[in-house]
Amino acid sequence: MPHFTVVPVKDQAPSSYNSLEGINWVDYRDTGQDYPGHQDTVSSDGHGNHKEDSPFLNSADAACKKNDFYDRNLALFEEELDIRPKVSSLLSRLVSYTNITQGAKEHEEAESTEASRRKTPKSPNMGTLMGVYLPCLQNIFGVILFLRLPWIVGMAGIMQSLLIVLMCCSCTMLTAISMSAIATNGVVPAGGAYFMISRSLGPEFGGAVGLCFYLGTTFASAMYILGAIEIFLKYLVPQAAIFHATDTLGSDSAMLNNMRVYGSICLSLMAVVVFVGVKYVNKLASLFLACVIISIVSIYAGAFKSMTHPPEFPICMLGNRTLVRDRFDVCAKTVIKGNITVPSQLWERFCLLGNMSSVQCDDYFIQNNVTEIPGIPGLSSGIIRENMWGDYQQKGEILEKAGLQSVDAHGAMENFGMYVSADIATSFTLLVGIFFPSATGIMAGSNRSGDLRDAQKSIPVGTILAITTTSLVYFSSVVLFGSCIEGVVLRDKFGDAVRKNLVVGTLSWPSPWVIVIGSFFSTVGAGLQSLTGAPRLLQAIAKDNIIPFLRVFGHGKTNGEPTWALLLTGLIAELGILIASLDMVAPILSMFFLMCYLFVNLACAVQTLLRTPNWRPRFKYYHWALSFLGMSMCLALMFISSWYYAIVAMVIAGMIYKYIEYQGAEKEWGDGIRGLSLSAARYSLLRLEVGPPHTKNWRPQLLVLLKLDEDLHVKYPRLLTFASQLKAGKGLTIVGSVIQGNFLDSYGEMQAAEQAIKHMMEIERVKGFCQVVVASKVREGIVHLIQSCGLGGMKHNTVVLGWPYGWRQSEDPRAWKTFINTVRCTTAAHLALMVPKNVSFYPSNHERFTDGNIDVWWIVHDGGMLMLLPFLLKLHKVWRKCKMRIFTVAQMDDNSIQMKKDLAMFLYQLRIEAEVEVVEMHDSDISAYTYERTLMMEQRSQMLRQMRLSSAERQREAQLVKDRHSLVRMGSLYSDEEEEVVEAPPEKVQMTWTREKCEAERRNRNNAPENFRELMSLKPDQSNVRRMHTAVKLNEVIVNRSHDARLVLLNMPGPPRNTDGDENYMEFLEVLTEGLERVLLVRGGGREVITIYS
Repeated sequence: MPHFTVVPVKDQAPSSYNSLEGINWVDYRDTGQDYPGHQDTVSSDGHGNHKEDSPFLNSADAACKKNDFYDRNLALFEEELDIRPKVSSLLSRLVSYTNITQGAKEHEEAESTEASRRKTPKSPNMGTLMGVYLPCLQNIFGVILFLRLPWIVGMAGIMQSLLIVLMCCSCTMLTAISMSAIATNGVVPAGGAYFMISRSLGPEFGGAVGLCFYLGTTFASAMYILGAIEIFLKYLVPQAAIFHATDTLGSDSAMLNNMRVYGSICLSLMAVVVFVGVKYVNKLASLFLACVIISIVSIYAGAFKSMTHPPEFPICMLGNRTLVRDRFDVCAKTVIKGNITVPSQLWERFCLLGNMSSVQCDDYFIQNNVTEIPGIPGLSSGIIRENMWGDYQQKGEILEKAGLQSVDAHGAMENFGMYVSADIATSFTLLVGIFFPSATGIMAGSNRSGDLRDAQKSIPVGTILAITTTSLVYFSSVVLFGSCIEGVVLRDKFGDAVRKNLVVGTLSWPSPWVIVIGSFFSTVGAGLQSLTGAPRLLQAIAKDNIIPFLRVFGHGKTNGEPTWALLLTGLIAELGILIASLDMVAPILSMFFLMCYLFVNLACAVQTLLRTPNWRPRFKYYHWALSFLGMSMCLALMFISSWYYAIVAMVIAGMIYKYIEYQGAEKEWGDGIRGLSLSAARYSLLRLEVGPPHTKNWRPQLLVLLKLDEDLHVKYPRLLTFASQLKAGKGLTIVGSVIQGNFLDSYGEMQAAEQAIKHMMEIERVKGFCQVVVASKVREGIVHLIQSCGLGGMKHNTVVLGWPYGWRQSEDPRAWKTFINTVRCTTAAHLALMVPKNVSFYPSNHERFTDGNIDVWWIVHDGGMLMLLPFLLKLHKVWRKCKMRIFTVAQMDDNSIQMKKDLAMFLYQLRIEAEVEVVEMHDSDISAYTYERTLMMEQRSQMLRQMRLSSAERQREAQLVKDRHSLVRMGSLYSDEEEEVVEAPPEKVQMTWTREKCEAERRNRNNAPENFRELMSLKPDQSNVRRMHTAVKLNEVIVNRSHDARLVLLNMPGPPRNTDGDENYMEFLEVLTEGLERVLLVRGGGREVITIYS
């Protein structure tokens, strides 16, 4: 059930572009040109983990899509379009997105590959009413309402019964709120609580709770079957009993044996029905629900009718004791036949036959009168005052009415069977455990999430509305039962005082048979539903392969029916049938459901407090405090209802947890808390080593590269400010810097630099680690930081790099060469990169933006970083009030209207609130301005190259006279000693000009006019013109739309593959970001960082 399939709309040629997030490739283009399609599935690796397909194209596809790459307006990105596709290409795959659940529906058809290709799957089209509300009603209403709620009201009284209902319904309501948050945090494939918990808290908790949920559902089927058999043997066909009591004390054991026999037969028949035809179970579900609704309506109708015409169900009382009414005909000691007073059947039961003398009769019978009172006094009778408070009974205690006169006398034990007595000892805690199953069933909506048209809207509304409806029905039923029915009748569990009628049936209108037949069919239907759902849940757990010994239950028939799982479910349900008592089975399944609900609340609370970037529920009315309250209520109800069952359930869950996670951490007790922390840290790091994090758990783990000045002060502290604002999403932060020199000589400076950085981190409230390295060249030091920072799985995945300001004014190329080399290194290491430009204008932590926009310009897709970063920034108080706007670029042959719709849908699935705008860029001709700017850029580059060649000799002479021991030069991140700097031994320094040097200098001066003429006749390279055209056009559009934005996030083009164009690349970036106050250039790390799934 946690598996799902993505089915393409039509058969298309396979491609090596792996489907991202289960969305298939459909191109917008209407040019008639054939584009390779894609059909992929989101698969499981056999360990319950969905494989993350690569979001990048192979280079083999580049040739067939060459025309697609060379859009005139995207020339800056053309070299990387094979690994970073256009946004229009990504969004187009949303068109044919279809999610098919792994439930009963698709198992009705063969799952052969040929059949699946021929058949087009139905799109999810169920709304809130049919998809969530009514299934929840059907699962919540059940056997307890009809068979036990009047008895609970009689035993506990109206006030305590209302408290029981309030506790149970509050618990399920709080759980539903937590479940709604989890279920709306992305697309939840079918699998219900198991899928949600296992994907939120991991496979250990998921497996433990999934099995608890499975056992609860299995025992629920046993409870429903026992309820149906109780109705069958007690009220429908009492003559069908096989075992009969030999004496009055043996009636209970005979009834239990009858329940076992008929329960086993019923279970076998139901299992055969489920095995043969699941589709019939689904089709009959609406019929069973109709039975439930008709039965409840008849109760209300009868209650209101009793105000004027209460039904005739008299109760025979001997003194204040209630008599079993079907043992005699007339409620009197004597009857008159032909003017002669003769003993009645009642007399004959208590006295010796044919003797009217008092000596031979039961003492209690002789000393007390026989009276008849109405069993249903009616709504206006005032009986509510007597039923307000509880009257708990011990086992075997006779039901007595407090208001009737009685003479206390010892009665004979052989007459005990004439009285209605309590079959079990009752208490408040016991009644809580018996009633709680009637509040379960709230997962029915989340189990059907794949069938819903809009699951993120339907699940919260439908579930909470269903719980509200059922709670109101339970509250009103408690009051109506206590207001209409006599107390001794309420406490009479099996209706012995009203001629073996179902107690709730005596109140119904027009006939008790409405309730009897309706409740019988509803319990049978609920049993079939549980027997259908439980094997599929076990099959889903087995297919995830997290519990090896359950692997065999993942297999089934050729059409997917879980045969082996159904067999195990039947065997476990048979254990519940052998218990044979509804009152003993109910607390067992209460434990398992409460355990499941406890972990649903825990999952929501943990996700909320951890503030993981993927935690963006569309359902907003949740809070971690509510989840903790729900978790506490679940735990309290477990121990209230049955403390020993609670311990057993927790031990079972704990054993499953430890079995799944059998390689635990080694204990290190050390020095108390520190040793425990060390052990926990070591254990966590070792577990992180298993593999890269899932997309849902991805968050930016930052390596911030800082530049220090000569005094070891941080030159741009706003880089740290930006990092602290971004880390509202928590995670790892490492602040690194490089000191140029020799490690032995510069160790002191390195320690001083670390202290300065740590001090600045405290000021900027950056929680993280500092690492300073000493290297002979700054460029090499940066590479060392990128490679070696972090420990185990706690390594950085994102590099924050400052912009090389003043690179145009400097004749020294080392500044921008180090910058570009760092960009290339991050790309090679598959790390994401963020370059804040104009970082001095970024806000401090004390500023607050009360309005404004964060604009995202999504030009190419490289993993979703552009979507995630604004969301994380908005978690911080500085950016919280800003609105998010997402712009994407459409070419002339793109359908911009459809792109906007699909982008809005994509953001809806991501649970990100943002304005969406598609900007159309027309294929305009290259302007003269673009041509001139490209020409100036190339002329400047050529001129600087010649100047560097002519001054090479002077630089060497100047370098040789430097005292290399004068001071340790502090290297910046944007300057480095290049290979052209050659160190010579100081003893060979010569201060005189040689003949060769003079001739070379004269030749350079003579060639200057010729070089100038070459510069003037230079023609710009066409690829540079196209790139400059892209930069100019994009800059015009961005400045036009986002000139007043608080922050602009933009895809950062990659550096050219040919290193000769590095200087031009810097110029392109400058042109692209001109006129913008705050810009964040972003490059993805080659993996998906955001997902639509929960």
